[in-house]
Parts: sequence; structure tokens; C-alpha cells
Amino acid sequence: MAILDIRVLGDPILREQTVPVEAVTDALRSFINDMFETMYAAEGIGLAAPQVGRRERVAVVDVDDRPLVLVNPEIVARGGSAKAEEGCLSIPEIFGSVERAERVTVRAVDRDGVAFELEAEGLLARCIQHEIDHLDGKLFIDYLSMLKRRSVAKAWDKEVQQYPNFIRDLARELAEDTKRSRRSKSRERDGAATPPIE
Repeated sequence: MAILDIRVLGDPILREQTVPVEAVTDALRSFINDMFETMYAAEGIGLAAPQVGRRERVAVVDVDDRPLVLVNPEIVARGGSAKAEEGCLSIPEIFGSVERAERVTVRAVDRDGVAFELEAEGLLARCIQHEIDHLDGKLFIDYLSMLKRRSVAKAWDKEVQQYPNFIRDLARELAEDTKRSRRSKSRERDGAATPPIE
């Protein structure tokens, strides 16, 4: 398995329609494994193929330790509505309150190519809707008011500078976090009261 780069807001692939998967192959299953690895490394609960630069209609979700693979998903029923704050691995440090259906029924194919139907509610329903939006080129910020979107755009103009070519190098981020953690532990052992200037 591999940790994949995550595309961030500004990369055109995040606004493109995905292509339905014709057959679940070993290569696709390997990609799905990489998606889970990437999602867990980024501490997310959902990830869609466009977020890692691919156009297949595939998403992965894990809410409450329940890993779920969604190949060619479609929502066939919705009920109720609820508002909650959302974020996105492709728009780090940006959050907004989004109204979505409280309950959904989704049809999809699993990692073995078997069709299934699932009823979901609460956070799982929200996550599924968020990821299917990604597969349709839609982002959670599209649901925000014009005023909030302007505020998000201003904040993102500062954040995006960290991501050359709109790529979030997650493996590098993790390596840097590990290095910082080691230095911090070393300073604690040495009794350093303040971090060094780097």
C-alpha cells in the first residue's frame, strides 16, 4: 500500500465529473487499498478518487471503524435535513456549516464487484453525500452563502501557498510531523524549556 498525494482546491480535477467503473479489477482493489491508507494517514473519514488525482467513480469511507468501499455510488433516496460543520482533506484548515439530508439510501458496488444497497444516517450519511459530491465535481464550500464563500476564498489564498501545483504531499507532511515529534521528545529528555529557533 502507498500514501498518495492529495489534490487541493485549485486543481481542475476536483471540478471534473468522474467516469463509471466498468469492472472491479485487482488494479482497482490495489488503488482502493492506497485510498484507505491515504485517508487514514490524513486522519480523514472519507476520500474520493479525484482527491488523489484519479477519475474513477470510487470513494472510500470509514465512520465508527466501519470501512466502506463505494464503486459507482448513487443516492436513491433522501430524508430529513441537518446542518453540521464540514471540512475536507482537499481544503485543509477550512470549515463551514453545510445542510444535507439526515438519511440516505445509496446503491453501489463493493471491492469485490458485488452490488449492494445501504441505508445510512447521521455522520455516515453526511460523509457519503460529501464523497459522492466529489465524484460529481462538487465541494462542500459550494453550499456556503456567498458571504461565507468570499471569506473562505480569502483564507484559502493564504493556505494554498503551502501546496505547490495544488498538491498536498502527505508523505512529506507525515515525515515532518515525525521529525518534529522526535525533536520535541528529545528536548523534553534534555530538559529544554523552549523550542530552538530553526
